[in-house]
Amino acid sequence: MKKFLAMLLVAAMAVACLAGCGKKDDGFIHVGIINNDPSESGYRTANDRDLKNTFTEANGYKATFNYSLKNDEQIQFAEQMINDGVDYLLLSAAATSGWDTVLKKAQKAGVKVLLFDRTIDADPSLYEASIVSDMDKEGQTAADWLKAQKLDKYEVIHIQGVMGSAAQIGRTKAMDAMYAQGWTKVVQQTGNWSESEAQQIVESVIASGKSFNVIYAENDNMAKGAALALDKAGISHGVGKDVIIMGFDCNQWALEELLKGNWNYDGQCNPFQASYLNNIIKKLEAGEKLSQKTVIMDEKGFDASTITQADVDNYGI
Repeated sequence: MKKFLAMLLVAAMAVACLAGCGKKDDGFIHVGIINNDPSESGYRTANDRDLKNTFTEANGYKATFNYSLKNDEQIQFAEQMINDGVDYLLLSAAATSGWDTVLKKAQKAGVKVLLFDRTIDADPSLYEASIVSDMDKEGQTAADWLKAQKLDKYEVIHIQGVMGSAAQIGRTKAMDAMYAQGWTKVVQQTGNWSESEAQQIVESVIASGKSFNVIYAENDNMAKGAALALDKAGISHGVGKDVIIMGFDCNQWALEELLKGNWNYDGQCNPFQASYLNNIIKKLEAGEKLSQKTVIMDEKGFDASTITQADVDNYGI
């Protein structure tokens, strides 16, 4: 009989573990936060700082942070956090695909998943909510702005972000549609969000002798690298100059480049998602139902011909 009762106890413990093995009972909400490398860009630095300022012990949290620009590494981090018994998994995915298995594991363990900054290709039932930018809209707003410039020709150096990321997919999509309608894609290549890689891409095009009059860079760091390559070659850029420069993220220094007329356009990507995540967690902890599955951040695009110092001060990150 004792042996039978012991077997029942082991079985009960196994079931409890599947429902959330490793859960802590210390009064804190335990969150595992998986993000891209904070040094990736000014946007990501601001995003990481916002999260760290919110998910503190003073606010009732114990947070673990892991970073990678690689999807497989992020998935490994997620599996470890689930095994460690976090209550919530907060995820900014490096790439949109490949998340189903680990999110099913989280669901089975009772770990609630919240997406921030980037979407993923997974069944919405596998996560509680998504706080994201509309990357397709960001790309469309930028492409519409460029079309409105009514250039005699469109010869574009297109520097993409990390391939497969939601930001890259969205910011590329609208431009691909314009190439299909007759714009010239001089080169379309990933710069991996890197200033130095973007500079090398533009230097290579300049060395090839190919004609171009637009640089469409999918973040500010890469736009900066592109501008450095133009400066090195003595090619003018900005308002009324030889080459239009476009970036994304609205770093303060980038908006200042618009204000000076050195760049032409910058698309906003709002990094401040921590308060949204905090509010959602508090609602879930109180047993409330969420009114929205997807929360879209409010964003805009800035034109060098209309930007003001107030815009730089209010929207620069």
